[in-house]
Amino acid sequence: MNESTPSDATAFHMTVVIPVYNEEGLLATAVNDLVARLAEIPLVAEVILSENGSRDRTLDIAQKLAAKHRNVRVLHTEEPNYGRALRRGIEEARGALVMCDEIDICDVDFYRAALEILQADGADMVVGSKRHPAARDARPALRRFATWVLNAMLRVAVGFRGTDTHGLKAFRREALMPVVGRCIVEKDLFASELVIRAERMVRVVEVPVHIMEKRPPSINLFKRVPNVLRNMWRLFLVIRLGRKA
Repeated sequence: MNESTPSDATAFHMTVVIPVYNEEGLLATAVNDLVARLAEIPLVAEVILSENGSRDRTLDIAQKLAAKHRNVRVLHTEEPNYGRALRRGIEEARGALVMCDEIDICDVDFYRAALEILQADGADMVVGSKRHPAARDARPALRRFATWVLNAMLRVAVGFRGTDTHGLKAFRREALMPVVGRCIVEKDLFASELVIRAERMVRVVEVPVHIMEKRPPSINLFKRVPNVLRNMWRLFLVIRLGRKA
């Protein structure tokens, strides 16, 4: 069985979407802790583990977690594709509010801050920025530099106005689905395109986050470069020059 759903018709207010790939060492501890901490938030929340192409025991562990927790659901795709996994999780979310997170972060404090803004400030999307002046990014220097380079490229290529696109995000699902529908790239740059298009279509607010590395990246940073460059070029053509994808 590749997908799991709760047996009842629970009405969820919030969905946490987490793409996972080769995370057998971290997955169970992170999800069990997340489910416990979500109980502190006065909303009915589900967690979607959008597993994609793992070669270790990640899918098996995820399915056991879904069997253990009624509010954990597993989606499975064969190809390792972060963007597709994230997009599918957003599309299948049942909560009116969606949190996009990473398994090595699971920042419930960000959820609280984002919920306050979404519910009281009128914003449609909240981005947790590692590059915000008040943020604290304790990841290794190479990963911090990679984030800086990506943001600089996005500013030049497509006129990105914020400080971060990849990582923590929260939004009103109804407001963002038209944005998701316009996205054309997958893999690493889907998350960036989502934020860049959101800037042009809805109200986006950034908040600082505190990040530390719990494990090395599941995919080598340098192996991502060719795909990032290809999709950056596609975004330049479509968003900056207005050409068809």
